[in-house]
Amino acid sequence: MTKVSDVMTRDVRVAVPEMPIEAAARLMAELDAGALPVVDGGQLQGMVTDRDIVVRAVALGLGLSTPVSAVMTPGARFCFDDDAVEDALAGMGEHQIRRMPVLDRRGTLIGILSLSDALPDAPQTLAAEALEEISAPGGEHSQADDEDPHGVVAPTTEAEGVPGVLHFTDDEPS
Repeated sequence: MTKVSDVMTRDVRVAVPEMPIEAAARLMAELDAGALPVVDGGQLQGMVTDRDIVVRAVALGLGLSTPVSAVMTPGARFCFDDDAVEDALAGMGEHQIRRMPVLDRRGTLIGILSLSDALPDAPQTLAAEALEEISAPGGEHSQADDEDPHGVVAPTTEAEGVPGVLHFTDDEPS
C-alpha cells in the first residue's frame, strides 16, 4: 500500500487568514497554482482558490485588501499522511477535488496531494474513475460541503483532535 506521505508535495506555500486577497492571488500566480491552504498557527483553517477570489470577492466588488478569511472555504477536506493513496484518490474523485491538504495525526499541515501526485501510484481503474469524477461537469466540485445552509461547509466527519476541518472518509484513523 502506497501512503499519501510517499507521493505528496511537502514544500507547501500557504495563505494566512488575514492575508489580503491581492497577496494570495499574487502567490497563486507565482506558484502557478489555483488553490492555497489557509493556515493559522500550523493548523488548517480552510482553502482559498482563484475561483473564491473571483466569485466571492471580485464579483461582489470587494477590495483587494479584503482578507482571505472573508472569501476562503472554511473547513476544507483533507487527508492524513498515513492514508492510502487509493483512499485519498477516491475521496478526491467523490468530491471533485484536484488538490487536497495533507495533515499529520496532530492536525498540522505537512503537505498537499495533487491529482498528478496520486495517479501514478493508483490502480489504473481507480485512477480512471477518479479522473472521470473530478472532470465531470456539474455537481459538487469544491472543498465545500452541501449541508451548510450558506453553501460553505458543514462537517460530515470530524477528525479526532482536528476541530473545524473534515477528514474526507468515514473510516477510523489507522
